[in-house]
Parts: sequence; structure tokens; C-alpha cells
Amino acid sequence: MRFFSKLIVILNGSFLLAVLLRFIELNNKKNVVINAIEPLPWLTSILVIMGYTAIIFNSLFLLVYFIFFAFNVKMNIPKWIIIFNVVILFCQLYFQFFLK
Repeated sequence: MRFFSKLIVILNGSFLLAVLLRFIELNNKKNVVINAIEPLPWLTSILVIMGYTAIIFNSLFLLVYFIFFAFNVKMNIPKWIIIFNVVILFCQLYFQFFLK
């Protein structure tokens, strides 16, 4: 469960980066800027795929965590990871269903 929680934190970080890249791309389409840096489409694609699959894995992780919590199963997961995942899940749901 600890490995799964660390994997979810990495996926949630990639979700935040994917959202940031989306807003940067939307702003660059409005303002035409000469790009001095070579774009990395493969890196962007990986971040987007990892970011959007984070919604599924984050929901699954929190569901399993709350089931274990209800049955008083001892887990060695820091509380900040759980709080971070709950906050990011609400952000993911808002982004997925309301912001698009």
C-alpha cells in the first residue's frame, strides 16, 4: 500500500503538470510568441496520459484506503499523502467535469 500511495502522488503531480501545460498552451494560442525552446511533444503526451489516468487510480486508492480505515487495518501511510490525494481528487473532478 505504501508503494501504491507513492505512485499515486507521482501521478497526481503529473496531473498538475498536465493542467499547467494545458493552460500554457491555451495562453500561447492567444498570444503568438516566438518559441526559443524546442517543444517536447513526447514528454507532454506522457504527462497528459499519466495525469488523466491519475483520476482513476486516485479514486481507487482512496476507496481502498477508506475501506481499510473502516475495518481498522493498520497502514503506515503518512496523513499528508491522504490529505493531498483527497484535495487533488476534488481538483481532478472539478477539472474533468466542470472546467472543460
